[in-house]
Amino acid sequence: MNLARRDLLRQTAGLATGAAALLALPRMACAQNYPARPVRMIVPYPAGIAPDIVTRMVGQSLSQRLGQQFIVDDRPGGASNVGTELVAHAAADGYTLLTVTMSNAINVSLYDNLSFDLIRDIAPVAGLVSLPLVLAVNPSVPVQTLPEFMAYAKANPGKINYASVGSGAATNVAGELFKQMAGVNLVNVPYRSSYIPDLLSGQVQASFTPVLQVMPFIRAGKLKALAVTSAKRLDSLPDVPTVAEFVPGYEAVVWDGLGAPAHTPLDIIDKLNKEVNAVLSEPETKARFVNLGSEALIMTPAEFGKFVAAEAQKWAKVVKSAGIKPE
Repeated sequence: MNLARRDLLRQTAGLATGAAALLALPRMACAQNYPARPVRMIVPYPAGIAPDIVTRMVGQSLSQRLGQQFIVDDRPGGASNVGTELVAHAAADGYTLLTVTMSNAINVSLYDNLSFDLIRDIAPVAGLVSLPLVLAVNPSVPVQTLPEFMAYAKANPGKINYASVGSGAATNVAGELFKQMAGVNLVNVPYRSSYIPDLLSGQVQASFTPVLQVMPFIRAGKLKALAVTSAKRLDSLPDVPTVAEFVPGYEAVVWDGLGAPAHTPLDIIDKLNKEVNAVLSEPETKARFVNLGSEALIMTPAEFGKFVAAEAQKWAKVVKSAGIKPE
């Protein structure tokens, strides 16, 4: 049996409990002079995509606030596992941080041979941002609304392809959750590089894709936005309904947060949390996030830990029921 699946309830409960227990441990004086040198922020993805963009925005502001450089270091590979492993095994001194993403929560149940344990080895620091997806379709698909799309998919089972960035990726599990809850048969087409050109050409008909990646094409009429995957409508797409308006209970939001190696001193974690939340509360930051089709995810370390645990449990069910396997 998949080790991560077998121990998932124990692990995710441990994350939530451990995050809460952080508050009860003795304080240390480590944060008084922190940071005294540059801080490295590991992003387990390539440059130019959402986690990198968000981390650079926040890192720049942290550099200004704390007087030391917060340097973004992109370490893609292994569906975020390469960069995560690096941080899991780094010194727990606050000078190596991790951009934790939805993929980390999915990977808890998707992989059974990781050299690290997300629950045990990464301490929650702060939320960063929630990034809803949008169900975008090529104009050639003869529908204008989500109900029409669902009816069309039911009338043409297995004939609509939806693009994702790989098996087990957020863009894949969001589609599989939709298939299960809406009762439709869509075919996942995983890509190792950008699927946007094929979506624009009609080679694939649909995608559950980050809003910021397709907003220009939606505004230009090159793609049709049928619904967003968040619990509420987006300020940037106010006329586009949520999936949940037609499929009650559906929600699939990509998110980014900040983590550190386990056993990082609590006063450093608290200081980082305070400063990150201050950055996220700045009107300029909020406005930039809105332009990206996203919103700030302001949380305490304990709240972020519980959030990650809940996400791991949610997506484990989808991974199991859909039979998703890593590529």
